[in-house]
Amino acid sequence: MWSLHESGFSDRVAGVLVGGAAGDALGAGYEFSIPGRDAVIGMVGGGPFDWAPGEWTDDTSMALAVAFASINGPGTDLEAVAAGFIAWYDSRPPDIGNQTRKVLSARPASAQEMQLKAMSLTGRTGGNGSLMRTAPVALAYLDDADECIAAAGRIGLLTHADEHAVEACKLWTYAVRHAVLNANFDGVREYVATSPQAEYWTERLDEAERGTPPDFANNGWVVHALQTAWWAITSTDQSTPDHLPLALTACVRAGNDTDTTAAIAGGLLGARWGASAVPAEWRSLLHGYPGLTGADLPDLALRVASRVS
Repeated sequence: MWSLHESGFSDRVAGVLVGGAAGDALGAGYEFSIPGRDAVIGMVGGGPFDWAPGEWTDDTSMALAVAFASINGPGTDLEAVAAGFIAWYDSRPPDIGNQTRKVLSARPASAQEMQLKAMSLTGRTGGNGSLMRTAPVALAYLDDADECIAAAGRIGLLTHADEHAVEACKLWTYAVRHAVLNANFDGVREYVATSPQAEYWTERLDEAERGTPPDFANNGWVVHALQTAWWAITSTDQSTPDHLPLALTACVRAGNDTDTTAAIAGGLLGARWGASAVPAEWRSLLHGYPGLTGADLPDLALRVASRVS
C-alpha cells in the first residue's frame, strides 16, 4: 500500500493536476496555430481567447469539476461531476468545445440525462473533450484498477458517447494511475494489450511513435489528440524530469489544439515525474476557474487520493 507521506509518491499525485494544468496553460496561447520551428514557447497567454499568462482553459476547469466530485469518496460521484459541469457552463467560459456545448446547453438535470443527450448527438462525435479531463479520475481509484477503468468510461460518456472517445479515456486514465503507482509510462501499452480495441489502439500507438505531428494533425479528434500526446512523450528525452517540460513544449509545437494535447500529455507526465518537474515559473503563473491557482492544485489532488489511501 502506498503512503501519501512518501515524498515521491505525493509529488506524483500532485503532478496529475499540476502537470495537466501546466500543459493546458502553456498551450492556450498557441491554440489553432502551428508555431514556427524557431518560435520560443512560453506560458505567455494570448491566443484566440486572449488568455492571461498561466490561465488554464476548459480542459483544466472540467478536470477540476471531476476532482471536486471525488473528494468525499470513495470514488467519484457521477451526479456531482454532472452538476460541476453545469456550474462551469453557467460561468460562461470563453472556450468550450462544440460537442460539450451541445450537451451542456440542454441543461440536463442529472448525469443520466446528460449521457442521454450525448448519445443523441449525430455526426462527428469523437472530439477530445472527454479525454482532456480524465486524468483526475485515476486519483480517486488508486486502490482499484478495474473501477478506475469503469469510472473513466462513465465520466467520459457524460458528454462523448463515441466508442473511441470512451476507450481513449479508459486507456489514458489507467496509464495515469499506473504512473502514479509505478513511476513509468508502461500503463499505456499494458492497458492496450487487453483492450477490446487492442488491434486498433496498438496500431495508433505505433503510428504515434514512428510518425510526426502532420500524420495526426486533426488533433481535435480524440484519436489524433491521444496520438499527439503520446508522440510528444515518446519522442523526447525521458532520462530526467526535464522530460515533462520538453514533452509539453513538443505538444505545443505540434500545433492545432495545443492546449488540449498538452493538457492530456501533462496529466500523464505529471503522474510519472511529479509536480516538482513542472518549472517553478510555470507553477507560479497557473490560475483559472473556479478561482484557484497552481498552489491550490497539489492539496486538491492529495485530498482526492487520501480518500483511498
